Amino acid sequence: MTHIVEQVSTAVQSYRNAEHGVSSLFLNRWSPRAFDSRKVADEDLNAILEAAHWAPSSYNDQPWRFVVAKTDEQLAVFHQFLGEFNQIWATKAPVLVLVASDTKRENGDPNGAHAFDAGTAWGYLALEATLKGLAAHAIGGFDRQQAKAALNLPEQFELHAVIAIGYQGDKSSLPAPIQEREVPSGRKALSEVVIEGSYK
Repeated sequence: MTHIVEQVSTAVQSYRNAEHGVSSLFLNRWSPRAFDSRKVADEDLNAILEAAHWAPSSYNDQPWRFVVAKTDEQLAVFHQFLGEFNQIWATKAPVLVLVASDTKRENGDPNGAHAFDAGTAWGYLALEATLKGLAAHAIGGFDRQQAKAALNLPEQFELHAVIAIGYQGDKSSLPAPIQEREVPSGRKALSEVVIEGSYK
């Protein structure tokens, strides 16, 4: 979607201004909690996962794993291990994806980059979702042990986030306290997070 890349959306303009020239795609991507009931086409979902899978990784190990829930039965399992606050809104999303990573390389050695690489894959996923006109919201509040058991994941996998994916809905569908938070977040000044030379 060309306008997503070339033009900051009106919903974002009041909250986000880049200090330096950057594609509008990065400003237009944010994490809403209001989701519409429309289903996500398999073609679009597969493209989002395909984008994530092309993220760079140490030694090209591709340690990320994506467990996808899109049927009512699958989603019901995911809903059980979401945190109480996240159940309020995330249960409306038509797709939930658990992002995990293999902590070991194929030869059995520890992979010190597995979490870094999985995080990169999530970033790619989020940007492709934005390009498809979809919203993606990463959820850290869930019971990892319960999820691991419910989804039969190997013990060596580390669970990072559950991603809610769908079309953005009207914030009026959210409880009042959450409606107030339904805006794109800003960022610290670049000078606060970029250290030139060494940390002083």
